[in-house]
Amino acid sequence: MKKLFLVIGAPGSGKTTDADGVAKNSPEKIAHYSTGDLLRAEVASGSDRGKAIDGFVSKGNLVPLEIVVNTIVGAIKECDKDAVIIDGYPRSVDQMRALDGILKNEKNVKLTAVIEVEVSEQTARDRVFGRSRGADDGAEVFNNRMKVFLEPIEEIRKFYAVKNLLKKIDGERSVEAIVSELNDFIQSRL
Repeated sequence: MKKLFLVIGAPGSGKTTDADGVAKNSPEKIAHYSTGDLLRAEVASGSDRGKAIDGFVSKGNLVPLEIVVNTIVGAIKECDKDAVIIDGYPRSVDQMRALDGILKNEKNVKLTAVIEVEVSEQTARDRVFGRSRGADDGAEVFNNRMKVFLEPIEEIRKFYAVKNLLKKIDGERSVEAIVSELNDFIQSRL
């Protein structure tokens, strides 16, 4: 049975970098997928789905539920590793419920933990504007992305805390310290 780990956090929290670091420590056992990378790859393909995704992402809005869930579930099922880390999901209560519904009927995938990399809004802002990846890092888009993150986060935390799946990690430290803690936690669950 594949063990699924979700890594969530604000834009600029470092969740993708942190999850990638853990996967690189155990490439034979752990695969890492960033929701953003999966969606960007679809955009880059030039497909109709990619064009639709781009229309949402370029404004900082959420990609429709069906597109995201199908992309994620497909990646998990195609993976040949024992553990899968997906970062940047769920970003809404609807995404959370949709994944929960799918996983209830999945015999080969078990949600093992949801790990939140916590940072202040100021740290997130400083990191995003420091990396300047392009149009999606403007102030208006950042503010919208932060709002989209903050609106559902309490309900998401409560949902996973009740299931005893939520783990919080201090994301204000060095990448090395965060990756080390995240790696130790995930290895202890494999």
